Amino acid sequence: MNKNLQGKVALVMGGTRGIGAAIVERLAREGASVAFTYAASAGTAQDLEATITASGGRALAIQADSGDAEAVRGAVAQAAAHFGRLDILVNNAGILRLAPMEDFPLEDFDRMVDVNVRGLFVAAQAAVKHMGEGGRIISIGSIASVRVAFPTSSVYSMTKGAVAAMVRGMALDLAPRGITVNNVQPGPTETDMNPSDGPHAEAIKGMIPLRRVGRPEEIAGMVAYLAGPEAAFVTGASLTIDGGYTA
Repeated sequence: MNKNLQGKVALVMGGTRGIGAAIVERLAREGASVAFTYAASAGTAQDLEATITASGGRALAIQADSGDAEAVRGAVAQAAAHFGRLDILVNNAGILRLAPMEDFPLEDFDRMVDVNVRGLFVAAQAAVKHMGEGGRIISIGSIASVRVAFPTSSVYSMTKGAVAAMVRGMALDLAPRGITVNNVQPGPTETDMNPSDGPHAEAIKGMIPLRRVGRPEEIAGMVAYLAGPEAAFVTGASLTIDGGYTA
């Protein structure tokens, strides 16, 4: 694999499992030093850090709840201090709470907004203080911003629509500094929370023209492209990777 990110430093918010872990591993393989946050799975985070280090890479696991603004700012500062710079921010942290609209608890509404929207903004706001020209901010949104598809997901879809809009605005704000801001919108993807053999897997596959769900490594590949030199002219974009789900 080409070392397109040699000498770069990345911070992945929410990087211990599923898509986040795949992103951490891909950026490290392309030569980046990678810090990543975890909310509660300390053992899993430490194992991932050790795996990357054993392969000759540089990694740092940082405990931080993305719904806590001070913890997010602290994670950015710690990553920049540890590696001496910050070039790439990947906002992957997110949570999913489902309930019918008429019964949706406001505390769950607030928690999803805090993690899925405010946390992304706070991380970007803190990260740009350490970035120079060529900096990259990449958020992991969802095709739920385009196609809701299922009842009980109104609030989750709202947060992902907010991410897509916020990315466009931040791209305009940061373009004069040569920092790009983009949004990756995965469709149904195989993770611990969405296994390919789960109870709803066949119904979901039936809605996807390619007749399968995505793999975390495929999402990580798009993130690596946006983080690399070939994507220098891409900003303000929401790039969908969903097997044709929203076609």
